[in-house]
Amino acid sequence: MTISRKILASLIFSTAAALPGCRSAQIGLPPTAMSAGRDTSTQQAPANKQAPAKQAPAKPAPAQQAPFQQAALTLRARLGARILFVQRGDSTLKTYAVAVGQDGYPTPIGTFTIRKIVWNPSWRPPPEAEWAKGKTAKGPGDPANPMKVVKIFFQDPDYYIHGTGDVESLGSAASHGCLRMDPSEVADLAKLIMEHGGQPREENWFWRIIHLRREEKVVYLNNPISLTIGD
Repeated sequence: MTISRKILASLIFSTAAALPGCRSAQIGLPPTAMSAGRDTSTQQAPANKQAPAKQAPAKPAPAQQAPFQQAALTLRARLGARILFVQRGDSTLKTYAVAVGQDGYPTPIGTFTIRKIVWNPSWRPPPEAEWAKGKTAKGPGDPANPMKVVKIFFQDPDYYIHGTGDVESLGSAASHGCLRMDPSEVADLAKLIMEHGGQPREENWFWRIIHLRREEKVVYLNNPISLTIGD
């Protein structure tokens, strides 16, 4: 072997001895990469979630009460006492003195329905009535008209409650079957009946009716009013 070959072989041997073996070589990984994809002893379990608090069952809504309804207005006439009562339920609101029918012209007994009111009524004598012979028709507001202020029909067309100029007859049996009342009181009664019968009016309406006596005005009730007439 030549000297040059000896030198070359010695260099190769020394270089190989200086290199580390491949089996002992390891690559260091970052800690995060080492624990990725698996549990570690340092990983904490998630905190236990608290169950939602149970809510108290909702209380049922109180039952709604039906709106209070007032008792209907009713009228009751006692022929023996000559009194007309205005009632609502068991309460008596007003009483009025009346004149009732004479023996020959009795006021009918029973329960009737008021549906029609005529303010400033005209008057026509019944054609076949003996007591009306020689009498002539009178227009609204005529001083000789025996129908004063208002007629409240309870058996149309023959029987009604009406104002009278003969107020001294009140409390007696003096009419031809109708119920007579004081003119101011029958106006008060007619207002009350209209109010409860579904036909209320403002005060100025009544003022015009009372002061314009020549104008007849008919009112029909939406809610008829009951009248009971007894002994």
